[in-house]
Amino acid sequence: MNLLLVAVAGMLAIAVTAQLGPRIGVASPLILLALSITISFLPWVDAIELAPAIVLEVILPPLLFGAAASMPVMDFRRDLTAVSGLAIGLVALSALVLGFTIHTLIPAITLPWAVALGAVLSPTDAVAISIARGRGVSHRIITVLEGEGLFNDATALVLLSAATSSALRTKEHALAPLNLGINFLIALVIAILVGLLVGELGVRIRAKITEPAADTVFSFTMPFLASIPAEHLGGSGLVAAVVAGLIVSYRRVGLIPAQNRRFAQQNWRTLEFVLEGLVFLTMGLQAFGIVTDVYGGNMGLGRAALVAIIAGLLTVLVRALFVATFLAFLAYSRKHHRWRLERIDEHIRYHEERIAHACDRADELMEASDLTQEQLDAAIAKWHSRVEVGKRRLARKGNDLKYWLREPLGPREGSVIVWAGMRGAVTLAAAQTLPLTAPARSFMLLVALLVAAGSLVIQGLSLPLLIRLVKPQLAEESHDEEERERLFALLRSRVKDSALSHSITQTQSVPGAPTSLVNVPLSGRAWPAFTEERTRALALESIHQQREALIEARDDGVFSSAVLERCLERIDYEEILLAQRH
Repeated sequence: MNLLLVAVAGMLAIAVTAQLGPRIGVASPLILLALSITISFLPWVDAIELAPAIVLEVILPPLLFGAAASMPVMDFRRDLTAVSGLAIGLVALSALVLGFTIHTLIPAITLPWAVALGAVLSPTDAVAISIARGRGVSHRIITVLEGEGLFNDATALVLLSAATSSALRTKEHALAPLNLGINFLIALVIAILVGLLVGELGVRIRAKITEPAADTVFSFTMPFLASIPAEHLGGSGLVAAVVAGLIVSYRRVGLIPAQNRRFAQQNWRTLEFVLEGLVFLTMGLQAFGIVTDVYGGNMGLGRAALVAIIAGLLTVLVRALFVATFLAFLAYSRKHHRWRLERIDEHIRYHEERIAHACDRADELMEASDLTQEQLDAAIAKWHSRVEVGKRRLARKGNDLKYWLREPLGPREGSVIVWAGMRGAVTLAAAQTLPLTAPARSFMLLVALLVAAGSLVIQGLSLPLLIRLVKPQLAEESHDEEERERLFALLRSRVKDSALSHSITQTQSVPGAPTSLVNVPLSGRAWPAFTEERTRALALESIHQQREALIEARDDGVFSSAVLERCLERIDYEEILLAQRH
């Protein structure tokens, strides 16, 4: 009964803070954290210690899977360099810098254990994303922060595991960097392979499920179907869950029925909302127990606070230096991309000239090469195919370049990315996985708690002010409106010659006839008599054609992901209405 009351109280707290946060201008996770820390210090509340497996194995896999499944893969691909740099390179660098610093400050914590603590302090928290999105920053900043958040938790946990293994197996002060790197790569490769397999199989199974509720329940199992086997095979369960989620994000539009996708999407939003709240609640409720353990130890609270302050400052400094270096690299890469686009364009023009020349001299080529007309046609068709592939590749590269130029990552945007790198509940949960034999374990737990709580409060509360001061590029509504008009024109052109385009306008009086997104007027042609069932079938065919056009536009990077998603949502709901009228 006590556990039930605690669960109900926690759910109510999550709901109340979500409603209260926007009204007072404070992110609801920060309110939850302050509330739970206060509750943990009440005299009639016992010290709470939560098994870290609950957070790492039960809460995080679905949380990261849901975030990956809702992230546009097109955006992730475009900023893969920035995301991988922050999620892997920066995490590894931060772990090493913090490890050497902590070992220097506290020699009793040997270097391998200090690097393990550095890995604990390296991953960022996703609360900054909601704060930045609420302030209207550019879509690219949000994409980079979301992509970083998907993988840096897993990277930090893999490094933590490798550092812990190194500390337990080697001499007292040995770090064994070679073993560290090998273990990290093995865990990463295993996780990616498992995630790819589970994601592809999961989407194909969901394509066969007709009941939306059954599809949603099956989708809830997918993060665990990826994480559990990956962990047993020696990989990272969190990376596997993220990869599976990205596969779902990319493949579901063309395979999973619209009603199932929208039903699952709403349920996943609710689940993510609850899980995020639980993460911050569990973090704060453990504060009193951790402080009590250190208070009775040899190192003291003052030393823990000093180490936490230095570590917190170092995380910001290392992140700032890394982001500044990386932005300079991205600026250089943009120039290199321009040069590559010019080379690809020259290559395509060369092949087009060869094809035109071959067509003009078809008879001469047949005589000179002893080719039949069919063989020559096949060769020319093959060239055409190669040129078309090259054109699509060039178009996608060109659209990527336009995106990078339209939403640049300059010093203003970089400062937001730096300050948004606050630590959170994953840091505390990861710290609790340190073995009981680790030196000064309670001390390291308190340092992790102080760094996480301090960065959440200081950076979380000041991030809106920083955004107002530095004025990064904001999301452009006018550009989105222009893209929507171009996208609707593309959809109208895709189905203008279909039978539906001549029937929709004439069947407004037919009971149950839909109001199509595409309404192409008649061109003087007589309209045949369509039954209600026939009209519905043609409308569904039109919707499928429009969805295929959206998928092609997504793969070519023609439109922004936000505009594509809004248009896809409109088409999906139109299809759902048609199905309900059946």
